[in-house]
Parts: sequence; structure tokens; C-alpha cells
Amino acid sequence: MRSGKKPSPRLRGKATFYRIVFAGTAQFAVPSLRALHAAGHEILLVVTQPDRPAGRGMKVAAPPVKVAAQELGLPLYQPERIRDPEAVERIHAASPDLLVVVAYGQIIPRSVLSIPRLGAINVHASLLPRWRGAAPIARAILAGDRETGVSIMKMDEQLDHGPVLALRATPIGEREDAVELTTRLALMGAELLVQTLENFEALRAVAQDHAQATLAPKVSKQEGGLEWSLDPRDIDRRVRGLQPWPGATLPTPRGRAKVLRGHVEGDRYVPDVVQLPGKKPASGKQVLGDA
Repeated sequence: MRSGKKPSPRLRGKATFYRIVFAGTAQFAVPSLRALHAAGHEILLVVTQPDRPAGRGMKVAAPPVKVAAQELGLPLYQPERIRDPEAVERIHAASPDLLVVVAYGQIIPRSVLSIPRLGAINVHASLLPRWRGAAPIARAILAGDRETGVSIMKMDEQLDHGPVLALRATPIGEREDAVELTTRLALMGAELLVQTLENFEALRAVAQDHAQATLAPKVSKQEGGLEWSLDPRDIDRRVRGLQPWPGATLPTPRGRAKVLRGHVEGDRYVPDVVQLPGKKPASGKQVLGDA
């Protein structure tokens, strides 16, 4: 690996512009990448996961961050694993001030975290220490949380464990689903990330209260199989929290249907929009009335 003094951040007036390696994969990360670029930071390298089969046809597709990086004309690297020696060397060769990680999808090892002069930071879609892990947005909705938010965290080797630089909270709408909330939090996280970097080296990171931590494991397909006997509020949370995958299904006279939208009315759950297998979305009243 290369040795020698790493370059300092660029100064322009009173503003500081950092040399950044960005690691992200999912759509949630795209606003952060675009915001860093628009703010004037030097994106030395964008690290994202390889193209993989996706969708019903399982056609090979580029991750959203790759598409955005190409549109912005940024250097792109797609290692199978970020911990591989070749990937570590590639990131080291860039000599970044900071590693910014947003929805990358792999644990970042010490060999990578130790490279940037100022360490690594992460944009996480919850109010840490609540909902550490892969599915914080879904878990917040499923648990009936009234608010969530975004955290900017200094990374260590443990899962979403490092001290927090900044938090921003937001209410969860009564009818808001995981897709809608993800879009909102991605934009909030991008804005908070840029604001955090404006005064980054003067900020004091605050250790998380680890005794209050909760985990947000990936959602499973089994969680989407619902029955009418469930509490209507539980049905509502699952319909909203399990969008877009795996989705929530309920039995109807024409077989199990995916519930795309609905609401609680008194002591019952009312599906507004449902979709039978192989069919287009239809009104819940139409499908449920076809007994």
C-alpha cells in the first residue's frame, strides 16, 4: 500500500471541502451521493455492489448508486466484497479524508475503516440507538413507532454502534408506508449529511446508550402472510411496513391478495387497493365483493 502524508481538505473561503470515498448501493443512498457532489466535495471513488439479478424476470440490473455515479461522471468500483485485499488497496490508493457509507449492504471491516484520515461516517435511517440493523424503516412502522429519523454516526467495527454526530427526527404519518418514508428519510439524511460536514471537525460525537439499543433484522417473506383474525392495527402496520417487499397478503373470496393500501375503520381493517396474483391492482371493495 502507498505511504506518505495524506492531502488535507480543500478550503474555499470559510467552507471546507473533503476528499471522499463514497460507499453505497440502494436507492436510499442516491440523494446523499448527489448532495455531496452538489456541495462541492471531491468524490474520489464511488464503491457499490456488483450488478445483480433483480425483479420478477431476474434480469441483471445495476444498483441505483452505480446509475447515479455514472450520470455524475464519478469514478466507480464494484468489488464483490469490500474487505477483499484488492478493494482495500483501491480505497487506500485514493487517500480520502473521509469514507461516507450509506446503505452499502456489507459490514465495513477495520482494514477499510482505518484508511481515511478523519475516519468513516454513516447515514442511518433511524434515531440511534433504536433500530440498529438492515431494516430500520420497516421495523419502526411494524412496531407502531410514532416518530423516526436519521442519524449521522461515526463508524466502528460493530453494527450501527459508533458515536452519533447528528440526529434529525420526523413523525411517521398515519397512512405512510415504507416506500414513502424511505424517500423522505433519504432526502433528510442527505441534507443532514451535508450540514454535518460543514462543521465536521468541530463537532463532538456523542456515545450511544447501548442499553437502549434495539435491532432491526431484515424482514422475511413469512411476515407478510396475514389473517383477518389479527388486530386491525397490526394488519395496518404490516401492510405499510412491508412495502414494497415482501408485501402483505390477506385471504379473499378469489384467493390471497396483496394489500397495497388500506386503513383502520373502527374495529376492522379496510383494504383500499389490492392485487390478486397476475392481475392489476383493483379496489378492495371490488375484490372482496366478488364472493
